[in-house]
Amino acid sequence: MSLKTIPVPTPGPQEILIHILYSGVCHTDLHALNNDWPLPRKTPVVGGHEGAGVVVAKGSLVASGQGVDVGDYVGIPWLSSTCHHCTFCLQAQEMLCSEAQLSGYTVDGSFQQYAVANASHVAKFPKEKGVELDAAAPILCAGLTVYTGLKQSEARPGQYVAIVGAGGGLGSLATQYARAMGLHVIAIDGGPEKGESCKKLGAEVYVDYLTSKDLVADVKAATADGLGPHGVLLLAPMEKPFQQATGYVRSHGTVVCIGMPAGAKVSMPVFDTVVRMVQVKGSYVGNRQDMVEAIDFFLRGLVRAPVKVVGMTEIGSVFDAMRENRVVGRYVVDTSR
Repeated sequence: MSLKTIPVPTPGPQEILIHILYSGVCHTDLHALNNDWPLPRKTPVVGGHEGAGVVVAKGSLVASGQGVDVGDYVGIPWLSSTCHHCTFCLQAQEMLCSEAQLSGYTVDGSFQQYAVANASHVAKFPKEKGVELDAAAPILCAGLTVYTGLKQSEARPGQYVAIVGAGGGLGSLATQYARAMGLHVIAIDGGPEKGESCKKLGAEVYVDYLTSKDLVADVKAATADGLGPHGVLLLAPMEKPFQQATGYVRSHGTVVCIGMPAGAKVSMPVFDTVVRMVQVKGSYVGNRQDMVEAIDFFLRGLVRAPVKVVGMTEIGSVFDAMRENRVVGRYVVDTSR
């Protein structure tokens, strides 16, 4: 990893040039740095996929009618572009497009002061509402991902959801989205600092896996009837929680896998999974309508990541904190520093 001066890119016909002001730092960026996913990565690559900034130029085919113009506030998400015509794109499942390009992974991302992005895939923020772009940046991946995951859990207002990895960047937003959606939140993470943060953001119960003698029993006991949560969001960057979740999810409940620890596997007892009608599914970012909805929660003041703003030279230290599981909330890079 290195920090250096590069030329300002020129937008293609269907692209826009964005002056990136802030970019969130995601655990995916660490995977990109380590190149430890079974997914081909551009080399070298500029990382980052939570870039928020201002449009300063646009390509020849980007019309004002597309809703993107010079001076607009926009964001660069994980999905940089898709084909628009495959069976998945046609069904608003563009995250499954085999031709998808990924910001900060297969194309250069937002850890730079100026970046190009596909006009059809950028997120849009209403400039007239005075959006704080440092606070908005984490919505572009962390917010979108957990909001979509909560929808995939099918948990309804008044029901319980367990959020594993609740103290981190995704978890801090997941807790707030879940509360805004009328759900009871059981936060699972390690250490008192994360516990304090989770409670402050709206979790009703905090289960510390570092001190719990029986995590499965403790999670079940956190529900009013002792039967366990209706949904589980697995956000943790380690494998063990993926093996535990079916043990405490309620019968006919749903376990949603979101975190992607390198080389990890999911296993479950077949008999128990069948007779209790437990669902286990993956949830991968979200589509463009999910993004609109996730941003709407933010604009209404219902969610806000606890951000820590750092300079570009500090990204390495953020990655160190991720490796040691010390991140509480979300780090956001100020590209001017």
